[in-house]
Amino acid sequence: MKLKVIITGATGMVGEGVMQECIANPNVEKILLINRKPSGFVHPKVMEVLHNNFSDISPIVDQLKGYDACYFCLGVSSVGMKEAAYYAVTYTLTLNFAGSLAAVNPGMTFCYVSGAGTDSSEKGKVMWARVKGKTENDLTKLPFKAAYNFRPAFMKATPGAKNLKTLYKMLSFLYFLRSIFPNYFLTLEEVGKAMINVTIHGYSKKILEVKDIAALAKES
Repeated sequence: MKLKVIITGATGMVGEGVMQECIANPNVEKILLINRKPSGFVHPKVMEVLHNNFSDISPIVDQLKGYDACYFCLGVSSVGMKEAAYYAVTYTLTLNFAGSLAAVNPGMTFCYVSGAGTDSSEKGKVMWARVKGKTENDLTKLPFKAAYNFRPAFMKATPGAKNLKTLYKMLSFLYFLRSIFPNYFLTLEEVGKAMINVTIHGYSKKILEVKDIAALAKES
């Protein structure tokens, strides 16, 4: 199966890592990046569409038809944000984007990068976890072929990554702890492989914790 995939957030660490794995993976034949600004990535597999308003993708929707999967890696940190602002850029933007995509690609698999500790009940005390939980819950109600919520924790960047924040550079040495705490660490290569494999093979769960992502990455 040769896949055509859409990736958002390729100008960030997670999206770039997923894109790099899609470039390396022979099961992916075409990659469409949707970015607000040019990514600077050039590869025969990669095309790019620039679009400022992810809450309204109607102007570019015709260019998004015929794809097998969307790997939604766009996101912001909740640090310093009020709930209303975080809700707008996390829940509202994501659901508007995904809803428009589902309307033109109902046979698509949608993979959403959430995070470890997300609150599926939507009622907990942690603001970001509640908002992410509602986002996950409502994505699974859209008329996609399938929607999967990825909940990684600490992710090791792919070698050569351009979009690596200073904090991650400083903390990268912590990855050696994976042998002691395997349920808290992944590589972005594993995240990308897991997304590709879940698109091809599916999975028994809609919420993928660290151990599920690591297991999926090993499938051939």
